[in-house]
Amino acid sequence: MEISHFLGYLPRTPSFCLNTQPLPCAYREYAEQDVFESGKLQARVCKAANGWELAFWADGKRLTRSAQRGMAHITNTTNGQTYMQESLELNGGATLYGLGERFATFVKNGQSIEMWNADGGTGSEQSYKNVPFFLTNQRYGVFVDDSSDVSFELATERTQRAQFSVKGERLRYYVIYGSTPKEILSRYTLFTGRPALPPPWSFGLWLTTSFTTSYDEDTVTHFLDGMAQHDIPLSVFHFDCFWMRVLRWCDFEWDAQTFPNPQAMLERYKARGLKICVWINPYIGQRSPMFEEGIKCGYLLRKTNGDIWQTDKWQPGMAIVDFTNPEATKWYVEKLEKLLDMGVDCFKTDFGERIPVKDVVYYDGSDPLRMHNYYTYLYNETVFTLLQRKRGENDALLFARSATAGCQQFPVHWGGDNSSSYVSMAETLRGGLSLALSGFGFWSHDISGFESTATPDLYKRWCAFGLLSSHSRLHGSSSYRVPWLFDEEACDVLRFFTKLKCRLMPYLFAKAVEAHETGVPMMRPMMLEYPDDTNCEVLDRQYMMGESLLVAPVMSENGNVKFYLPKGIWTSLLDGSTLIGEHWHTQNCGYMELPMYIRDNTLLITGTIEDKPDYDYAANAVVHIYELTDGKKIQANVHLANGVIEGTYEAMRSDNAICVKSTYPGKYEVVLHQGGSIVAQQKSHNGRCEITLGVNPKFRVNTI
Repeated sequence: MEISHFLGYLPRTPSFCLNTQPLPCAYREYAEQDVFESGKLQARVCKAANGWELAFWADGKRLTRSAQRGMAHITNTTNGQTYMQESLELNGGATLYGLGERFATFVKNGQSIEMWNADGGTGSEQSYKNVPFFLTNQRYGVFVDDSSDVSFELATERTQRAQFSVKGERLRYYVIYGSTPKEILSRYTLFTGRPALPPPWSFGLWLTTSFTTSYDEDTVTHFLDGMAQHDIPLSVFHFDCFWMRVLRWCDFEWDAQTFPNPQAMLERYKARGLKICVWINPYIGQRSPMFEEGIKCGYLLRKTNGDIWQTDKWQPGMAIVDFTNPEATKWYVEKLEKLLDMGVDCFKTDFGERIPVKDVVYYDGSDPLRMHNYYTYLYNETVFTLLQRKRGENDALLFARSATAGCQQFPVHWGGDNSSSYVSMAETLRGGLSLALSGFGFWSHDISGFESTATPDLYKRWCAFGLLSSHSRLHGSSSYRVPWLFDEEACDVLRFFTKLKCRLMPYLFAKAVEAHETGVPMMRPMMLEYPDDTNCEVLDRQYMMGESLLVAPVMSENGNVKFYLPKGIWTSLLDGSTLIGEHWHTQNCGYMELPMYIRDNTLLITGTIEDKPDYDYAANAVVHIYELTDGKKIQANVHLANGVIEGTYEAMRSDNAICVKSTYPGKYEVVLHQGGSIVAQQKSHNGRCEITLGVNPKFRVNTI
């Protein structure tokens, strides 16, 4: 829908890159209304004399409407600034979600939210990732197609309305219908872009140097040796800011005093099986050799008077790369390409939020206000495209902080500067769940908090949560995050959950492929998986990892955790015990425990490899079948690293007979979980496995 006042108002750029392929749309005109129809969604425009109305209908029910005094053109009489506003009616019981990575209340009703990327940490209403899309529990979502500072008033100024406004004379928005929240997200990401598929190695444990700590090659080697000695599998090592010379960020040159032979160093680390990540940002400090080059060639953002825009906030005399200039983009990419040739595998694309809007001019004439949020799209797209070209489409990965609509195409994103407290742990999860409902399929966070240093207790609890997120990274500000600095038990906890995640990779990577293909995220708020259970609408301290695995992190010093299980029989992944759903439960957990429950009628495939996340998931797979009911057929896929299905496993129960078969020709093992016990454990033969309940011997061992 587009609302315009002055039609002579010229379109501003940049605008979001959308998949706007034309779709069939029917139009019917009646005496008192016009009806536009696309699929099951209708827009009905009332022309009756008793009042204007634009209503959206689907399946014979009204979803929302804009009635009298809904649309508006507003003028600020002080400065003459004009605005366009829309106000959509909220039905009783409507709950709103999304709008990016937001750390305040998970349900957005009652919040005033500005789309303005800011470097504000996780402890306020500010956000690194603003996405002008909200999802409702009423079978629709709304995307405002404007990259500027869209303002949302969600049941605030008018408690019965979801209002949004933009500066200028034109407002465009889309209403997206879906019979389920998953369907809405899938259609939204089809429109704005589906996430790329991260490589399997990226799902393992990441360790970093931390930020302001003192480190050199000996320090890093000591960390790597310590992780190996403690038998903690490590997949990626990340060098933060000080791999470059201080006050020269960025020049993309290794600090020769700290790392005299970086290529040889990287070769030694990669011989251990590690991937390498280095920190970058789009800013060029005045002392960087790239600064003079950027001025000479016109690659840096300029002021309206022709000067280079500069600030001292971060690096002295810092300037910003102008990615609207194709030559500047090429120049930036060439610097990074040398690092890839040296052995770097991926980049942490930090910052990108503090983009000026006053007194600046872009190479292509882009509107500075619209560029403030959109800049991160150009920045991350530039780096991700390079990685796809150099590493291949299935081996490209970022670790990005800032984002806007569409940036989900360039995974992975992490939650920014949280702090070492249980309160911050909870707000971090809220941010991740909000981002998931904004179209982002993959997400990570700094395990145990970025700011300050966690207690051993908090560190161990957060390790469990971190390893049960899509991506898992140990990173801090002024102190290291290696586990032995906390206590020896921390090593045990980190080892346990890292190895558990590796064994779960056949299932987890299948969910990653699903996120890539459908836009449905790996980490799912409870309301996304159980939209008809009203108890799930507000839950923000637990989540589903895929459709089958429920996770409730422990967020208290006493180890108590209260969680809700939806309808069904739920089996603990860790000890095999069962609980009945549609009830709240409380558990007291040791450090090797947290509520991890598998829903009934699940076929969950695990692996036997626990020292790395990237392996052949079908080879010697273990097929777990949980509480399969009579007449039910369930299945799951195992994928290759490029997302292609390697094998499909299917289980069918008829009375007491369970038949399991697979398209994969190799052997696998079936473990049948029924009634709180493992009642059968059997090898396949010629791709099949036949089990009769009550005949096979009982087992009471847990193979996960």
